[in-house]
Amino acid sequence: MGNADFDDQYSHQKVEIPPPKPFLKTLKSCVKETLFPDDPFRKFKKQPLTKKLTLGLQYFVPILDWAPRYTFQLFKADFIAGITIASLAVPQGISYAGLANLPPVIGLYSSFVPPMVYAMLGSSKHLAIGNVAVPSLLISAMLGRVVNPHDNPKLYLQLVFTATFFAGVFQASLGLLRLGFIVDFLSHATILGFMGGAATVVCLQQLKGILGLVHFTHETDIVSVMRSIFSQLHQWRWESGVLGCCFLFFLLLTRYFSKKKPAFFWISCMAPLTSVILGSVLVYFTHAEKNGVQVIGHLKKGINPPSYSELAFSSQYLTTAIKTGIVTGVIAMAEGIAVGRSFAIVENYHIDGNKEMIAFGMMNIAGSCTSCYLTTGPFSRTAVNFNAGCKTAASNIVMATAVMITLLLLTPLFHYTPLVVLSSIIISAMLGIIDYNAAIHLWKVDKYDFLVCICSFIGVVFSSVEVGLIVAVAMSLLRILLFVARPKTFVLGKIPNSMTYRNTEQYSAASRVPGVLIIHIDAPIYFANASYLRERISRWIEEEEEEEEEEKQRTSTEIELQYVILDMSAVGNIDTSGISMLEEVKRNADRRCLKLVLANPGGEVMKKLDKSNFIDKIGKEWIYLTVGEAVNACNYILHTCKFQSERIESSTIPDDNV
Repeated sequence: MGNADFDDQYSHQKVEIPPPKPFLKTLKSCVKETLFPDDPFRKFKKQPLTKKLTLGLQYFVPILDWAPRYTFQLFKADFIAGITIASLAVPQGISYAGLANLPPVIGLYSSFVPPMVYAMLGSSKHLAIGNVAVPSLLISAMLGRVVNPHDNPKLYLQLVFTATFFAGVFQASLGLLRLGFIVDFLSHATILGFMGGAATVVCLQQLKGILGLVHFTHETDIVSVMRSIFSQLHQWRWESGVLGCCFLFFLLLTRYFSKKKPAFFWISCMAPLTSVILGSVLVYFTHAEKNGVQVIGHLKKGINPPSYSELAFSSQYLTTAIKTGIVTGVIAMAEGIAVGRSFAIVENYHIDGNKEMIAFGMMNIAGSCTSCYLTTGPFSRTAVNFNAGCKTAASNIVMATAVMITLLLLTPLFHYTPLVVLSSIIISAMLGIIDYNAAIHLWKVDKYDFLVCICSFIGVVFSSVEVGLIVAVAMSLLRILLFVARPKTFVLGKIPNSMTYRNTEQYSAASRVPGVLIIHIDAPIYFANASYLRERISRWIEEEEEEEEEEKQRTSTEIELQYVILDMSAVGNIDTSGISMLEEVKRNADRRCLKLVLANPGGEVMKKLDKSNFIDKIGKEWIYLTVGEAVNACNYILHTCKFQSERIESSTIPDDNV
């Protein structure tokens, strides 16, 4: 029976080839989907020039959008939230500056200018700006290797400002160039393991303050830290240790209580400042600084002095500063955007990742010129801001104003603040970052994600923060490559009493169709996976033929494998290597006297198959809209036309010219 007779007996909906598009139009569409997935220009269409200028200013400076609608009721909520986070920002700023081996006042400076800049440029209503522990540790670890912060504090401070500047330039550049998707390569498992490892390292580093040690290793791995601790047993100060344990217990107790009673969240957020006040009073009246309890000492009064002249562009360590800026900038940016999106989802509003990058970049560039170091949106401060009832980014302005008043009037009060209290504050904050429940969840859901998480954690803890980050990113990229290079393929079977075909491994009721092998390809076909797919399809065919041979011996059935249907519904695209793979599969099928059939190829796939003349080689009549139609056509030939023991005439002779 010829093709014409077959078409008369059995007709099906033809799979259409999309109309051709000019190359430039296709390229423009591809670039738009890559760089502008949110279509930011949509609201500018059909608007007069003045309106476009207004919308443009509101896009890049969001405060111009919400400020005209700002009310006194919103201000009351933001004022309470701003004062609340300021009570947390002051002790955290001082603590994290010490973690970065910077003067404590630099931490206060960093909670003044950057929040002001973010309030004007940021798109999140709840993100509270400030220093974070992990980038602080990274700065200390990476810059401390080339310049000792104690032997040459001026040069070290200049390098910190320079690294902050380049972090800001890098962040703003990613936002302006619409390259925010790069951050997506840091998977959740990667960040979870990295942050957990970094938090562990930070906690270990704070044992220096808890035990009152003066000399301590600059390395961050657990072996070096523990060696430094136990090699100085004779220098441990029991007064400092007792004081640190008491304040750490107090901080953890308030956090536990606040979790049990969310309405009293303010108790936990006020605990750090309360610890600073109690510790300072205790040291002042007991003169504990004379008995081994180290204190902050003098803090310079006044607001941020300019530091643009301190940027060390001509330093011999400029390369290290740039590398430090990029690494810390990526980590800070990823954390800030993730935190902002988390709270935006809760409140059902959208934040623009690219605008957030621009805001982060500009606030860090401004910060580097005003004696600040790297800032972002830490989770702890943002959670307090959210729970305190903030409504807009104006809470950052309130916090910055409170910090400014502290800088102008209250810095002398921190003279007697014991360092051990700051260490307790940092340890308390870091223990909340180590999310072992999330790691357990990864183990239950995805073992490879758990492996990425653990490898990242081990890399940070046992080697260095940079190594841990490299390991985590490398494993995440490896997983991407595995997904691309080794896509899933599986055999489909028919669900009883339906026209639905599903994975036979997933659905035990799904039965294979005699004489027909249906293979589902679950990924685009590119050069990276074309060779694997060719071999995997050949293996499926061999296994099917072996199974049918065994079935034939058991049941004496006469139906043999005659058709191979490739379900291409999940193949979003194909390249020339993929087309060559299909041609080889067809030649292999011809040699085995099998007919290759395609089901549900997409528009992009059909265009490329048409341009490569593969459609003419396989025949338009062997491309079907659904798997069901393809199976019906094959069954029609097998059963109605009684072709069980012979091949279709066009398939009996291998086509060597294909």
